[in-house]
Amino acid sequence: MAGIDASRQFQPVTIAVLTISDTRTLSDDRSGQTLVELIERDGHRVGARAIVTDDITSIRESVRKWAADPVIQVVITTGGTGLTARDVTPEALHELFDKRIEGFGELFRMLSYESVGVSTLQSRAVGGIVQGTFVFGLPGSPSACRDGWEKILKLQLDSRYRPCNLVDLMPRLG
Repeated sequence: MAGIDASRQFQPVTIAVLTISDTRTLSDDRSGQTLVELIERDGHRVGARAIVTDDITSIRESVRKWAADPVIQVVITTGGTGLTARDVTPEALHELFDKRIEGFGELFRMLSYESVGVSTLQSRAVGGIVQGTFVFGLPGSPSACRDGWEKILKLQLDSRYRPCNLVDLMPRLG
């Protein structure tokens, strides 16, 4: 049965949070702040946080830098996953992925359907591995960040979660 195995020890991971927005600053970035609060509440560490514009080059530079940092184990982006011309996060990340985690976007949209109904089809949430670092792209709303964390990432980034979790895979990602 799926769930937390209390006999196992929790292993905190270090996570970088990247907000992608043409208009947000650290003082009004509610989505990034939501992620930071949830990550810390659940016992993990925020190793870095930044905001970049909706620009493919800027997104890739930030993700590459963090993926090359041996301290950062996970990167979570928020924003730029919609359908407008400025929404380029999936395009930026897909090129970087050594492997895609197709199930992340599929599961996010399935769970998001409970909150926003068929509007979830406008989400292009993505997941993958970049240089041995897990990278997840969430939509740019606090509620989407909360859903992505609470319903997927919180569990998969908990070393006690069974039958399997992403933390157990980290040493073998290369």
